[in-house]
Amino acid sequence: MIPLSDIKKNKYNFGLYVVSTPIGNLGDITLRAIDILKQSEFILCEDTRVSKKILDKYKIKSKLISNHKFNEMKNVSKIIELIKSEKIISIISDAGTPMISDPGKIIINACIKNKINIYPIPGPSAVTSAVSISGFSEKYFFYGFFPQKQKDLLNDLEKLSNIDSTIVFFISPNKINKAIENIKKYFSGRKILICREMTKFYEEYIRTTVDDLKSFQQTPKGELTLVISENISQLITLSESDKKNIKKMIQNLSIKDIVNLITKEKQIPKKEIYNYCLSLKKWN
Repeated sequence: MIPLSDIKKNKYNFGLYVVSTPIGNLGDITLRAIDILKQSEFILCEDTRVSKKILDKYKIKSKLISNHKFNEMKNVSKIIELIKSEKIISIISDAGTPMISDPGKIIINACIKNKINIYPIPGPSAVTSAVSISGFSEKYFFYGFFPQKQKDLLNDLEKLSNIDSTIVFFISPNKINKAIENIKKYFSGRKILICREMTKFYEEYIRTTVDDLKSFQQTPKGELTLVISENISQLITLSESDKKNIKKMIQNLSIKDIVNLITKEKQIPKKEIYNYCLSLKKWN
């Protein structure tokens, strides 16, 4: 029996192909992605200068059409017309999977409306890459980039703080320090993984707790992916034995010293210990 993949080799239906490209290391592109990009008559891309690097590397000669958030609406009728004339069109983003905090939604919805076939070509994604190495719950909520208005952001963070799952954010380097202030306010008691320059030469991974998170002394290079753990404070709490020890220590030690002593031995959120100490002080 001949495998289906061999029968269909180099034979693609016309339509829109949503193609994932590397998030950093150009070697991460899939063989199928290269094949469909070579056979595409046009490739929609955010920045032609960025896309040209990977296309040149893999000798892809397809024509590029600039498609970003400022001109995507203007492109719609032209793209739909091309696909209806039985052209193979691909859409890529500067890095990762289109539509995941990148342009693509308008074109895709137009294709759906016009009953045009849309095919995903899976591959790299900063979201799944970061979650895969986090060690947190596999159930995750992807938020994307922070909104421009502080009011909208705080409203969303308030809601997200009640979700007991892994939460993923994209943050630009110039906004990270301000973001840290809000993250500490709404996600105390959780763990956090900060991924910078994933798959690139200077990739960096910072693992800590939200409560211990510190601001960057210098603006980091490259966009950041933040992964916040599920609410571990609901899983690890002060035992009765811990409370008895704190009652003894509170007579001679500061709250800060008590918090440091207990967190050295147990993964109990600092906020929980701190609040319990405060309640003892209040009633003594």
